[in-house]
Amino acid sequence: MAVDRDHVLRSAAALLTRKSTATMDEVAKAAGISRATLHRQFAGRDALVRALEALGIAECEAALDAARPDEGPAGDAVRRLVREIEPAAALLAFLYSENQLFEGEQNAGWTRIDERIAALFKRGQAGGEFRIDLTPTWLTEALYGLLASGAWAVSEGRVAANDFHYMIVELLLGGALRREES
Repeated sequence: MAVDRDHVLRSAAALLTRKSTATMDEVAKAAGISRATLHRQFAGRDALVRALEALGIAECEAALDAARPDEGPAGDAVRRLVREIEPAAALLAFLYSENQLFEGEQNAGWTRIDERIAALFKRGQAGGEFRIDLTPTWLTEALYGLLASGAWAVSEGRVAANDFHYMIVELLLGGALRREES
């Protein structure tokens, strides 16, 4: 019987998002395969995490492409990006917390994603949509943090999945401080 690698990766991502310390035995069980079958696919946890990283990069790049970050107002592009990346948010939450992936040097895929998202924020700043006192790098990191936090809150049942997009976009674009109406 052929093993569906995508199913194994998505099962691993779902489990590791909820329980980052899960063992390879637990990952195999979550995927509905034996530990030996899992090890034939991934030599160890590091290989599994690297495969999850590749999947996360591919999904982020596909979301960026679908969001069309260079089209229309930058705020609308951010809204589209959050909508497009939402299905991968749990995987991104896991990867965001796996900081050992980035010891020493960052994967070229993440660099491309960072640059594309930062360019979106720069475009919004140049167009007068976004505050210029916050760097595009900071806005990019804030977006990642909100996506990860939102995914964790949804997976834990503390937030309704239907509220994910609204909460992230409103907090990121609106800012955390309530503004007085004139």
